[in-house]
Order: sequence, then structure tokens, then C-alpha cells
Amino acid sequence: MHSRLVHYSEKVQLRNGNPLPPPEKLIFVHREPNGVAYLIINRPKSLNSLTRSMMEDLAAAIKSLASDNSVRVIILTGSGRAFCSGVDLTAAEDVFKGNVKDLCRKPIIGAINGFAITAGFEIALACDLLVASKEAKFMDTHARFGIFPSWGLSQKLSRIIGPSRAREVSLAAVPITAEQAEKWGLVNHVVEKNELLQKARQIARKP
Repeated sequence: MHSRLVHYSEKVQLRNGNPLPPPEKLIFVHREPNGVAYLIINRPKSLNSLTRSMMEDLAAAIKSLASDNSVRVIILTGSGRAFCSGVDLTAAEDVFKGNVKDLCRKPIIGAINGFAITAGFEIALACDLLVASKEAKFMDTHARFGIFPSWGLSQKLSRIIGPSRAREVSLAAVPITAEQAEKWGLVNHVVEKNELLQKARQIARKP
């Protein structure tokens, strides 16, 4: 087992019912007995940008949760003021082949607590449902670096918000606010930041 992963059988601190990952755990997994699992990207000082080792642990965590019969639904979120600000895109192609969702067929609720930039945006789009805090922002900067999205962003985004909007968002790197994302059908719910995981839990616990 990777040293950066934590499971529910270990002692976990809670704040308002939300699991608090220890600083040394960059990819944090917490399973609740009711079938809800949390997967938290925990590198807040770097706005949760993913290193190669973190991507390997993230992929391993998703696969582990996918094969765990006690897990019904996964809540994916980030620590601090970002969901995920990006990754080493060259390394990312080696870790995730095709769609991130290919690693897990169980429902994934993305709890977008802040910035979801480029590959972070792609990871958000791989979720089945999105709940965003009012501070959340989505941004695609692939075009700035001459990199083609490799996890399906170009196809998914145009299907959700329409081809013309998607071209502007991607080619001009126009940020999408949480309010605009909700109007365009990109996110399902927008809530106050302190209500984000509570709302995600509420959805996850529905029969």
C-alpha cells in the first residue's frame, strides 16, 4: 500500500463531520461505514497541483475504491482554496490512459472547493455530479501551452455547455465562475464553501 494513502480504519480527525487529512498525506482516502468514501487531494500550499507520485496514488486510490464492495459512492475534493490546479501533463498521460472515469464505474461526486484548472478541470469533468462552492472557478489553459487535452475535456465540455462557449473557454482560457457553471449546466449545485461537503454527503447518502 502506498504510504500516502489513509483508510477509514485509521483514526481520522473530523471538523463539522468532514474528514481532515493530515498534512503528510497528499492523497487521502477515508471510508465511512455507510458506503461513502472521501478522496481528497491534499497539497494546499501548491493549490493541489499533482506530482507524478500523487497521480500514481490517485489512480491507485480510485482503483482500490472501485473494487471495494463496501463503497457505493465516492466524494472527490481538494484541501484549501483549490480543487486541483493542474498536473505534470506529460507524466499524466502515462498514469491515466484515456478517461479518468475508466478507472471506476461507481458514482463520483466532485466537490469543487476552489480552482479547477486545466487537468483539474478535466478531473472535475470526469465526475458524475458536481457540487461547487461559490468560490469555485473552472479554467482550461491547454491552448496556452500548445497541449491537447488528453482526458476528454474538449468533447465533454462542448457537449455540456455548447461548442461555441467551449471554444471560447478553451482557446481564450476564459475562467468559468461557479454561478456561470450552474447556469450552463456544468455543475449541479452551488453552495457556500462551508456547506460543500455537507451537500455532497446529502446527495451521496440518498438511496
